[in-house]
Amino acid sequence: MTTTTQNIFLRRKQVQAKTGLGASSIYALMAQGKFPQKINLSERRVAWLESEIDTWIANRIETAKNSK
Repeated sequence: MTTTTQNIFLRRKQVQAKTGLGASSIYALMAQGKFPQKINLSERRVAWLESEIDTWIANRIETAKNSK
């Protein structure tokens, strides 16, 4: 069985809800290169790819497990 990942855009509030991070933390981590970069949808709209957010979450969980 082949699994395909759909590229779904998540808006900032959705990313915050999914990660538990606040907006300032998201942008600070992005600036440090430690969080997926946003995609400009238009002049005033940005989003993140859900697949990249899911990968970031999985990596955080793995890092937490390995640090015990």
